Amino acid sequence: MSMIGTRVVRKEDPDLLTIGGMYVNDVGPADALHVTFVRSLMAHALLNEIDVSDAASMPGVVAVHTAETLGLAARPPSNPMLNQEMTRTWLATDRVRYVGEPIVAIVAETETQGIDAAEMVFVDYEPLDAVVDLGDALRDETLLYPEVGTNTTFVLPSGVEDDIFAGCEVTVELTFMNPRLSGAPIEPRAGVCEWADVDGTPRLTYWSCTQFPHGARDGLASGLGVDADQVHVITPDVGGGFGAKNGQYVEDLVVAELARTLSRPMRWAETRSESMTNLAHARSVENRVKLGGTRDGDLQAYECHMIQDAGAYPMIGAILPFLSRIVATGNYDIPKVAFSAESVVTSTTPIGAYRGAGRPEATIALERIIDVFAAEIGVDPIELRRRNLFAPDAFPVVTPTGADMDSGEYEAAVDLVIDAADYAGLRAEQARRLDDPSAKLLGLGWCVYVEIANPMGAGEFGSVQVQPDGSAIVLTGSSAHGQGHHTAFAQVAADVTGIPFDRIEVRHGDTDEVKRGGGTGGSRSLQVGGSAIHEAATNLVDEARTVAAQMLEASVDDIVLDTGNGTFAVAGTPAKSIEWAQIASRAEEERGAAFVAETDFTPPAATFPFGVHLSVVEVDRDTGEVVPVRHISCDDAGAIVNPTIVEGQVHGGVSSGISHALMEVFLYDEDGNPMTGNFMDYAFPAATEFPSFERVALETPTDRNPIGAKGIGESGTIGSTPAVQNAVVDALAHLGVTHIEIPVTPHRVWRTIQEATGGDAAG
Repeated sequence: MSMIGTRVVRKEDPDLLTIGGMYVNDVGPADALHVTFVRSLMAHALLNEIDVSDAASMPGVVAVHTAETLGLAARPPSNPMLNQEMTRTWLATDRVRYVGEPIVAIVAETETQGIDAAEMVFVDYEPLDAVVDLGDALRDETLLYPEVGTNTTFVLPSGVEDDIFAGCEVTVELTFMNPRLSGAPIEPRAGVCEWADVDGTPRLTYWSCTQFPHGARDGLASGLGVDADQVHVITPDVGGGFGAKNGQYVEDLVVAELARTLSRPMRWAETRSESMTNLAHARSVENRVKLGGTRDGDLQAYECHMIQDAGAYPMIGAILPFLSRIVATGNYDIPKVAFSAESVVTSTTPIGAYRGAGRPEATIALERIIDVFAAEIGVDPIELRRRNLFAPDAFPVVTPTGADMDSGEYEAAVDLVIDAADYAGLRAEQARRLDDPSAKLLGLGWCVYVEIANPMGAGEFGSVQVQPDGSAIVLTGSSAHGQGHHTAFAQVAADVTGIPFDRIEVRHGDTDEVKRGGGTGGSRSLQVGGSAIHEAATNLVDEARTVAAQMLEASVDDIVLDTGNGTFAVAGTPAKSIEWAQIASRAEEERGAAFVAETDFTPPAATFPFGVHLSVVEVDRDTGEVVPVRHISCDDAGAIVNPTIVEGQVHGGVSSGISHALMEVFLYDEDGNPMTGNFMDYAFPAATEFPSFERVALETPTDRNPIGAKGIGESGTIGSTPAVQNAVVDALAHLGVTHIEIPVTPHRVWRTIQEATGGDAAG
């Protein structure tokens, strides 16, 4: 029986549910000193004085360092597309640019002693005006980098000069925000490290909670000025990443430098409040969109301008409009498009990647304006979408923004969701409730999306080694933090080799054991990491056939593998067969080395998962409360290895996207002070707040990898947020409401109802 497409129970879960995970805070040298950071209390200020003398004399304090005493230099953004003059030191020097920015590092014998000493550091701030609003940032009246002369860090021109809306019978426009989020993983960031002398050369071992062990290794090496082989990164269990743990943070570099300077192991773990103001934030985009077409519903032209909040220091978040542009026209055959963007720095936490990273931003911009267009011409939103979808025979297709899309059954996905939801029945129920003043309003919201998975075309390392006892060890450069790598990758290896699934061990996250790798992000794990394992396993089978041919005294061409029981035999004579254990033992004996095959899989191009979401919400007329009562989705990720894992990924993604639409937002006041800096203030959903999600299966394989897989980790998030927002607008459409900002909190919805009905919204 093939392991592909089989519902195998996840290998990871028994230990996690019984013993528990082993995280960074649980590992490393027992004698490590503790690092505590003193962080800025102001969003924008000059640093006139930093006095650490009292802190240095506190009990248990080993050292207190600033950027000056550590000899830290200002460094430009790592991405060359960003303004290279907007430099940063790992600890703030002349000024601070957001609340929470680290200024001083305290090294103490215990964590408590470090916290006490931090209270004794005196920082003389000279307050400056904060820049929180994107419009204020664009005006450059207050500059975060006065020497640069602008707050703009990245510009993406449309390159279109013609009037793309000439000849359109209907045009609609909308400006709205996609608000700021916190990545908010359950495990905050942490790091443990020590230096050791290896053959006369100093070598760093760093335990890191990261999605990219090899990226962390290379980033540490570059920042510390050593060769990559002088850094050993170990990633134990990671309690959530979602994109925010994909980069190198200044605290990691400071902790490693302190360990080198003091010749002692170091340990650091951030508090939840530190995490909320220092772990990369997400989204925070203003969309200015315009859509044109015919009154019959043919979409002809689309314009989108994004103003991306970069936060105080430009990181990957500042260039995410580059990815938004690729999928700007979504699943639709829109012949004319003009996409442009600009990113500006603000006195806030830097923006990074988060579940979808650029693709959800593009989708919500397009799917919101499509609903506005549908209302303008008086057609059902899903019928407008259906009319403009690419047909299956159009693939492969290249869009005006350069999306080289592989395959898609868009209309089939629409029909599956319509049937599963009983859409006609829902519309009838919606109409009935409008005539019943005591009934809650019903809203139906659609989203049809396409995403680009593995957008940068990254490759991945994989190897398969068969042991003399017939078991196998799989190494992957991909790194798990909850997605089910150990299970899915073992299924791929078992399917190719016939080695029993439960006799395959998957390892990752140690850069000494796995010499190279790309990591996990951009929905690429299975399509490139799994494909690397598939390729390595296939190569190992070929080598095994050669060994088996020698042992069976037959031609290699006549040797066949029975993947049902994992044995090799001469074609037509299965009675005489050889097992993997015999082959591995013979190969090791003859070669004096392990029986292993490894590969670096590089895909020919990215893949394009797609999906259709229908959100059904109830809106309380009196309180404005929005309750999702059903959420039906068809998320096509190509060929599916394990349906259970796919369903889990979709459920997690949908939860994240609905949360963004209903409640989740990170807020600052006008002075740049965080207003949602912990889980008491930041609205974070529980499973009890959502209905059971309804998933409709559809598989449209890709030809861009041997498995046929696309990606699934971000799909649910991309489709659910605009579906919920559209559903709430739909519920209020009879009142003349055409738009409502997210999150659609009860107060915001109530106020919208009051304004639409002439009530006292101010009250």
